[in-house]
Amino acid sequence: MEQNQVRHNMVTTAFELDDYRIIKNIGIARGIIVRSRSIFGTIGAGLQTIFGGNISLLTTLCEKTRSDAFDLMLTHAGEMGANAVIGARYESTEIMRGVTEVLAYGTAVVVELKK
Repeated sequence: MEQNQVRHNMVTTAFELDDYRIIKNIGIARGIIVRSRSIFGTIGAGLQTIFGGNISLLTTLCEKTRSDAFDLMLTHAGEMGANAVIGARYESTEIMRGVTEVLAYGTAVVVELKK
């Protein structure tokens, strides 16, 4: 984790963090990743579809892509001066065949413990 990155436990899909109060709303923090499948991944995933079930190669690729987008969002929020992110969400769009954009976004805020 980078030094100016918001900690994972300070991110929520809710619009408040238990035991904290928001003292400053900074704005939208985002992390975007654009990924494509390799030819080997495409072939391997194609073979996995023959047998059915979880396509582990694509699951791994999707999880890695979401994790990278999430970490970029935390870095962006930290660079903005935030110590938390509320309302965190993901979106994805297929830009072209085999190329997908994953966006992690939320509201960067400064919070402090409630007294």
